[in-house]
Amino acid sequence: MTLKECLDGAVAALAAQYGDGEARWLVRIVIEHVKGYSPVDVALKRDEPVSDFVSGQIDAVVRRLLDGEPVQYIFGDTYWHGMELKVTPDVLIPRPETAELVDMIANDNRGRKDLRVLDIGTGSGCIAIALSRWLDFPRVTAIDVSLPALKVAMENAACLKADVTFLHEDILSVLPPARPQFDIIVSNPPYIVESERDEMEKNVLDHEPRGALFVPDDDPLKFYHAIARYATAALVAGGRLYFELNPLFADRLKNELEDSGEWENVIVSLDMQRRQRFLTATRRS
Repeated sequence: MTLKECLDGAVAALAAQYGDGEARWLVRIVIEHVKGYSPVDVALKRDEPVSDFVSGQIDAVVRRLLDGEPVQYIFGDTYWHGMELKVTPDVLIPRPETAELVDMIANDNRGRKDLRVLDIGTGSGCIAIALSRWLDFPRVTAIDVSLPALKVAMENAACLKADVTFLHEDILSVLPPARPQFDIIVSNPPYIVESERDEMEKNVLDHEPRGALFVPDDDPLKFYHAIARYATAALVAGGRLYFELNPLFADRLKNELEDSGEWENVIVSLDMQRRQRFLTATRRS
């Protein structure tokens, strides 16, 4: 069997479930991890024979993909915002929307130095690490309630030589600081309500950590309320709050923050899919 025949067979096996385009993307990732081949290598070696060992490895990965396991968990890594990150089932796989949030923060704060940043619910550490690399000499702190997630985040920071302080804290119970400590607080907390579960893809439901995804239908903004309360005490006057959020509750959260009297310039922004995905607010002086 040639390399081309092997990979064509993998694409065909996956296409019925994932579609042709995504199947080809998955197979590109598979051959890169199994053999270290780039698309150019594949083109040059397409007619070379493939060993039974390599074809068996590819077949095993294809079976796991057909069972719905995310390719990022199979190989334990993902490429996101210019970084290779370790991911395990203890953390969410970073999404493109979250990369947009990082870009928003970097653009808003271009030229500002020594900013004190807090990332709440850091997961893989993706936001905290990206901001430590894109902002000018920031002091970045990241917290999470999950010790296994913090282990992944710390490994990512070490591999990428990112200067981030990680703390084990639960934002639902942590006491606010005695005085303001941060210029920026950012969070991508759990925001999918239980009633949306049936609309979600099986690979997400079966493999990604539920505690990082779901909130009760009767309290969909529980994390946002807790973070906003904390941020009221922890942000300096003029400090900025950044959220990724569920479009279903964007207007409601915006109205609540405005009505509280603690925030100004409360703005909801759209993601690339034209959904209300981000909220920013400034702490009143």
